[in-house]
Amino acid sequence: MEQKTKVVAEAGKQEIVITRIFDLPIEHLFMAYVEPEIIEQWMGTKVLELESKTNGSYQFETTDPVGNKHLLRGVIHEIIPQNKIIRTFEMVSMSFGVQLETLVFERLTNNSSKLTKKVVYQSVKQRDENLKLPFKQGINWAHQRLEEIVSKLLKV
Repeated sequence: MEQKTKVVAEAGKQEIVITRIFDLPIEHLFMAYVEPEIIEQWMGTKVLELESKTNGSYQFETTDPVGNKHLLRGVIHEIIPQNKIIRTFEMVSMSFGVQLETLVFERLTNNSSKLTKKVVYQSVKQRDENLKLPFKQGINWAHQRLEEIVSKLLKV
């Protein structure tokens, strides 16, 4: 099965670019990134804190298949509704360091939208370590869940 989410990681660069076209209106796609109840469902994580605003912050807690808990946190530098989120991301228990994420939301039609997410790591080594994990499969799975859950919740 073809993976709908595309991940581009050019050799020698500190960044990855993730793109996905969703069968969701842009307003609904954006909500999936700023509404705690929706985030918990598609990410399978517990939202401990989420200030979905410029200069806000967030903390999520996730549990791996073995039962270990991991803290995800970051600072939201800018939010422009249905347009852009710029934030940092850190998985406290991992060695990937703090990443800078820019999420750009684009309306394609009334019922479809595109997400382009650029992630910049502190080093090429950190980026490459992250890519050794089943990263591409994981992001595809998460985006598929996002689309299914948001479609059901908001009856798209």
